[in-house]
Amino acid sequence: MSETPPNTLQYRFDGPEDAPVLILGPSLGTTWHMWDRQVPELTKHWRVFRFDLPGHGGAPAHPAGSVAELTTRLLATLDSLGVQRFGYAGCALGGAIGIELALRHPERLASLALVATSPRFGTADEFRQRGVIVRTNGLDPIARTAPDRWFTGGFAAAQPAITEWAVQMVRTTDPGCYIAACEALAAFDVRPELGRVGAPTLVLVGSDDQVTGPAEARTLVAGIPDARLAVVPGASHLVPVEQPAAVTDLLVHHFSTAWQQPYDTGQTVLPTASAPPVPAVAPPPVPRAEIAPVAVPAQPAVRPDRYESGLKIRREVLGDAYVDGELAQSDGFSGDFQELVTRYAWGEIWDRPGLDRRTRSCITLTALVAGGHLEELALHTRAALRNGLTPDEIKEVLLQAAVYCGVPAARSAFRVARQVIREETTPSE
Repeated sequence: MSETPPNTLQYRFDGPEDAPVLILGPSLGTTWHMWDRQVPELTKHWRVFRFDLPGHGGAPAHPAGSVAELTTRLLATLDSLGVQRFGYAGCALGGAIGIELALRHPERLASLALVATSPRFGTADEFRQRGVIVRTNGLDPIARTAPDRWFTGGFAAAQPAITEWAVQMVRTTDPGCYIAACEALAAFDVRPELGRVGAPTLVLVGSDDQVTGPAEARTLVAGIPDARLAVVPGASHLVPVEQPAAVTDLLVHHFSTAWQQPYDTGQTVLPTASAPPVPAVAPPPVPRAEIAPVAVPAQPAVRPDRYESGLKIRREVLGDAYVDGELAQSDGFSGDFQELVTRYAWGEIWDRPGLDRRTRSCITLTALVAGGHLEELALHTRAALRNGLTPDEIKEVLLQAAVYCGVPAARSAFRVARQVIREETTPSE
């Protein structure tokens, strides 16, 4: 398989070339093989297109930090193949890509199935915490616990080969791409936009899914105008793997009955490289009347209000739970201080392009050690981990601070930072 360019995705086709295209999108930590049991039946009706997320399944490790970017890469891949219109079924992160397609590119989407999907996956803090664990410990802790998240206990015990396959699938994923995908899920929240999903939609969920379960599925059905719900009994998060026959039947029925017209292959013939198109001769210009634009006097530049951008950055760095707590405790006396911090510290300084967030974390840690602000040091040690610093890099910052800020200050800083790092990087069992 040739190297996949950074702006496209690794893919494969199965099924007849003249059939309509049906795309199957994978979950975080999986590969296109999670759909293997559906392919034999689906290819009787469709040309099935499967893709791998960056760094998954041997795909090149070109991280994508947002669902929108993953969607753009998918469309670039399809454009290169001449696929214009298609049906789409996606699981979890793959389902988020499906929602993004429905919202931003509705003209490409004939019909949609969302499997184990949510309009918002947990909380941003949860996924950024997972990124900290992977950055510190690698993917092994996530891999070892994957069967508990993906399968019911009875299935995992009865199918040791599939359970081991799941562990190895996660373990062989590129850590940087996994962390970027966590960031994509952390930022994904389309709850206010569900009413704009126009494609006929099947929402499919396992009855025992503890990750994105029936409650999240009902949120999708309540928000999407043309949506139907299917709950598969005896299945957890990777319901296509655990209950393949039921999922296959539901997909065949949905895409056979809900595919929007016109019902065609959705493919166009691409021009061959050896026969460049003949330039068309431009017709002579035709005189036409135009309405001249009204001259508008120049307005003085208005400086943007930095509060909203500051609040966004503050949440990304410090976490939703902390920021929500701080804002909830503010009152008439302290509210102006919270606004000052949000607007100027986070909206002005942290948002400046001159330094990246890792560097700003290093500077902040050093300044807090120098000032002896241990409570803030604990907060910003957590922030430094979120911003991509490893425990070893934080240690180097504190050693540097010991030389320039004094050994007693650094001793206290090491004590605080060590406790925070233990709490933040120890995988939950």
